[in-house]
Amino acid sequence: MVKYGLDYTRCRWILPLLLGIGVIFGIIALAGRGWLESQTLPYVQQASLWQNCRRPDQGGEWSCESLMGYAWGRAAAATYLVGFLLLVICFALAIIAFAIDTLRFNFIRGIGGLLFVAAVFSIMGLVIYPVKFSSEMEMTGINMFSWAYGFGWTTAIMEICLGFFFCCLPNYEDQILGNVKPTYFYSSP
Repeated sequence: MVKYGLDYTRCRWILPLLLGIGVIFGIIALAGRGWLESQTLPYVQQASLWQNCRRPDQGGEWSCESLMGYAWGRAAAATYLVGFLLLVICFALAIIAFAIDTLRFNFIRGIGGLLFVAAVFSIMGLVIYPVKFSSEMEMTGINMFSWAYGFGWTTAIMEICLGFFFCCLPNYEDQILGNVKPTYFYSSP
């Protein structure tokens, strides 16, 4: 990407595309019912960020309880949701920043800083949830934190990595814009 510059049409939209993938992963984490699941048959427990569902036996009915009745449930949901909303804002700002013909590199660095703030909020929610869930909720059988919880961590890791890319990109402003003369490592005989 640095070799061809951000004006190279295929490389220009890589960072906003990765942010878009992070937004999709965040939506999956918010809507997924697989934050905590039973590991073995019969499946007796399944939880999301919003509710905890149990059933007494294999053929029984699921009974669900909202986690919003607990202060820690509201805190985990609120912090993860704030991190997700900041990620969506960064995605919109990145599209605007890369759509402009002349890049504003300080604007891009601000997006990176906002991504770090989003990562902090996301990680806070992802840490509050398992700590308080395992200590305050009755868990039966062998349970594991599952696929939707993993998508939440993937979103947080993408926020951190993309934050570094957005913050470090202005350091290579001259190379990106093509203002540096190429150096050749050739010696004449």
